[in-house]
Amino acid sequence: MAFSTAVHRREIHHRSINMTVYARDDGLYDIEARLVDTKPFAFPLLARSEPLPAGAPLHDLSLRVTVNEDYVVKSIEASSDETPFDICTEAESTLSPLVGERIGAGWSSMVKQKLQGSSTCTHLRELLIPIGTAAIQGVNGLRREGHVSVDASQTNVKLDSCYAFARDRKVVRLYWPDDFKPKCNKAG
Repeated sequence: MAFSTAVHRREIHHRSINMTVYARDDGLYDIEARLVDTKPFAFPLLARSEPLPAGAPLHDLSLRVTVNEDYVVKSIEASSDETPFDICTEAESTLSPLVGERIGAGWSSMVKQKLQGSSTCTHLRELLIPIGTAAIQGVNGLRREGHVSVDASQTNVKLDSCYAFARDRKVVRLYWPDDFKPKCNKAG
């Protein structure tokens, strides 16, 4: 990493999020995600008589979202292997409102709207948001498998969707010059 040198410090919490996208033999795609929270010290919990040992997971949650080539959610599975309360595992069954929805523009706000507040597990909801990006990167990347190069004119770019794809930046000027719009420098 290219961060500046940090002031002396100690780790107090570790959250690991991993995502993998799979192409299935039946033409669908699985996006699997896992979130693990740990602390480097023993940690007392309300629902346990003994503190959680250092390094033991406070949360160990997994999701599998299955989509088709149009990014329509066909199924969602959740697994809550470690949670601070036994009742947390009941949230695994709360994600069905997303079945039939399409991953794409507006995915994050739709997830937040359909799975509000105490209707589901906060951490499963948080994990669903980057699953959208992973799905798009995975499926779009697979579409380029076996190609030696990419033709910009055949690329479906989402203008103004990120820093590099801003209409006034050099990436758009270079690859999609018809869509390039230079910044207006207003004096005054």
